[in-house]
Amino acid sequence: QVQLVESGGGLVQPGGSLRLSCAASGFTFRYSWMNWVRQAPGKGLEWVSGIDRGGGSTSYADSVKGRFTISRDNAKKTLYLQMNNLKPEDTAVYYCAMGPLGAFSPRGQGTQVTVSS
Repeated sequence: QVQLVESGGGLVQPGGSLRLSCAASGFTFRYSWMNWVRQAPGKGLEWVSGIDRGGGSTSYADSVKGRFTISRDNAKKTLYLQMNNLKPEDTAVYYCAMGPLGAFSPRGQGTQVTVSS
């Protein structure tokens, strides 16, 4: 079955950077669109970014555009999210999700990102 395992979260100061990874298994990764979504404390799921099968087409929520970069390595079956210039409002649990642009599930167990001084 679909397995998605996120890693790379942590505590970072405002203005800092983190790189999230998502290891995929149980499906044909190179055939699948992939997304990053997040859930801030007390809020619902928010779509963050998506990428097509080959990595040539990407899309971002306005809140992260210009600061976050999504990418993938199909040989390694891994999805990435490079996050720069992090802000306190980026604090959330970040999930990778398989599916068309905007998909929220299936998704992994998530990795916590906390932006605080």
